[in-house]
Amino acid sequence: MRVSNLPEYLQQGRLLLALPQFNKGTSFTREERVDRRLLGLLPYCEESLTVQVDRAYQAYSEKSTNLERHIYLRQLQDLNEILYFQLVINNADEMLPVIYTPTVGAACEYFSEIYRRPRGLFLSYPERDMIDTALSNVRRNSIEVIVITDGEAILGIGDQGVGGMGIPIGKLSLYSALGGIDPATTLPIVLDVGTNNQNLIENDLYVGWKHERIQGDKYYDFLEVALSSIHRRWPDAVVQFEDFGVSNSQRLLDEYIDRICCFNDDIQGTASVTVGSLIAACRVTGRSICDSKIVIVGAGAAGTGIAKGCADAMISEGMDSQSAHSRIYMLNSAGLIHTGSKRIRSGQKAFVKDQTELVNWEGDFRLSDTVRNVKPDVLVGVSGQKNYFTEEIIEIMSANCERPCIFPLSNPTDKTEAQPSDLLKWSKGRAIIATGSPFSPIKYNGVTYEIAQCNNAYAFPGIGLGLVSVKARKVTDEMFTATATVIGNSRSDVCAPGSSLLPPLTQIRKLSREIAIAVADIAVEQGLAGTENGKSTEQLVDEKTWYPTFEAANYSTD
Repeated sequence: MRVSNLPEYLQQGRLLLALPQFNKGTSFTREERVDRRLLGLLPYCEESLTVQVDRAYQAYSEKSTNLERHIYLRQLQDLNEILYFQLVINNADEMLPVIYTPTVGAACEYFSEIYRRPRGLFLSYPERDMIDTALSNVRRNSIEVIVITDGEAILGIGDQGVGGMGIPIGKLSLYSALGGIDPATTLPIVLDVGTNNQNLIENDLYVGWKHERIQGDKYYDFLEVALSSIHRRWPDAVVQFEDFGVSNSQRLLDEYIDRICCFNDDIQGTASVTVGSLIAACRVTGRSICDSKIVIVGAGAAGTGIAKGCADAMISEGMDSQSAHSRIYMLNSAGLIHTGSKRIRSGQKAFVKDQTELVNWEGDFRLSDTVRNVKPDVLVGVSGQKNYFTEEIIEIMSANCERPCIFPLSNPTDKTEAQPSDLLKWSKGRAIIATGSPFSPIKYNGVTYEIAQCNNAYAFPGIGLGLVSVKARKVTDEMFTATATVIGNSRSDVCAPGSSLLPPLTQIRKLSREIAIAVADIAVEQGLAGTENGKSTEQLVDEKTWYPTFEAANYSTD
């Protein structure tokens, strides 16, 4: 329960109704209306949260496009936070694609055009000497989860400048709705370091700094000032890096992983849910993940994270490191990454194939010949290239594998490497599929196939809840492997014909609790927990879990 410490003048009248975290709307009781000077400012009827949710859902349903629905939900969040989160929880399967991928991509593109009301913190390079002042303007001392971006690599649509703020806002909404993190303890941040998107610079409505993106030492010096100041202001906060450019994402993680409690969801969160989906697929095929040969198309942050996550999972099963890495093949835009390749990044080095050992390789190093030579069991796409997985490639793969696992994960929807319906047709119904964007069930040969959406929302809300529950000082690889294991074993009927690899989105709150306990257990085992009160991790997680009730809105800023 939050402590009542709002100034008295904010606890009454129209000012109270303007505070989304405390506004109860028509649910204010008669006594509260008198005490809080709300009499006459609200209609007479006193309603339950359930009735408010019904009304909100009706209004939501009347919107004609997903972008309009996204805008409606954002406005509702700025009006009545409890109502917003209860509405989302009740309709998670329907609203997650609207709050987050794929609709959030369009919301970021049109961020300046649909901008209504400030939310979060904008730290701008021209104001770099006043970072501490900007942070002090956030009048909340108990921030526990921060999602931060510089807007350079938003989903598959690229540089959106400050429009990238839509990603931290959406992520934190899911932290609260699906993970039970109190929204009063979350903060979205965008680092405005300019943009290389010329359309934004020339757009009169663009609300960010109209300047080309700063690079090199200026960029890293600014990030050092910003992140150091954030850590001083909120030393116990978990910081999630989101949608940084490929040249910066791994470098930032390497620089700050031992200094603050942080992780990169594009690298590590994506890996957890992908490996979790692969573990579930192995339950269907009867194979171990250690038996798999994996081809990953796309060698950016997501691809390198998935490769490392797969290797870590194999090693956790007892395989030696060299053998695990040898079973994973990565392709960039030039094809298979080998010792003769150019532009090999640090995260890719463990997966580079020795060109001298490829003497019997037939053809070139493009995807089709890679699949023909490697004979993989698993094909993962994070390339951002629409229709990259062709009929020829799937037929080659299916000829050498009875149940091929094919994961076209690029999003939004118009970036996906293949349509699930085509994958089923080309593999004659044998493919085990997970996608990055949502797809409706598909009927093939009399079987209805549920398509698993390999969405990070299955992972990061629970990871965050586990970290804050024990005040973890660091995020470790073992936490992500444990998360993948929980996800991979979360669906009891995964072997049923046509079953999805993952549970329904409506069950993510339960899954998040299991992940949180697993992550918290590892923090305790590794001596990284900041809590020593004799309580079990289950108790700590349950005590930390927030639920959207009007009783929780108790006029607090701390």
